[in-house]
Amino acid sequence: MFIETGFGRNLDIMHRLMDTAVLRHNVIANNMANSETPNFKRSEVNFEKELLRRLELERNGKYTLDFDRAKECRFAFQDPEPYSTLKPIRSLDYLSQADNNGNNVNLEEEGMSALNNQLRYEMMTYSVSAMFNNIRTALTSR
Repeated sequence: MFIETGFGRNLDIMHRLMDTAVLRHNVIANNMANSETPNFKRSEVNFEKELLRRLELERNGKYTLDFDRAKECRFAFQDPEPYSTLKPIRSLDYLSQADNNGNNVNLEEEGMSALNNQLRYEMMTYSVSAMFNNIRTALTSR
């Protein structure tokens, strides 16, 4: 019930984004730690683009077209999946160029990704803090 309010929904989205940032931090740290390991393939976390897509589908009320293989060549319209079912996906990067030892970790890119991720996390903690400060102000003002 709390999630159905605007405050609860925003707080839930921020919680999911912050959890993803923690996972991304661990993935980046693992990539950097294995930068000299032969044949190591870097990992990355994908979440935000799919979250944005699902939120836009929910807001616009659009339906997705899904092919139903169990039935004869029919298409069925289905409600878009809610954002709450989405989980971050950790995937291996096989497409970026590898060094002579087969490793594709670039320490400079990983360092920039770590910094970007840290700044995102700090922004989200500031936003959540501001949300609760607004609630406290509304409850204590006379």
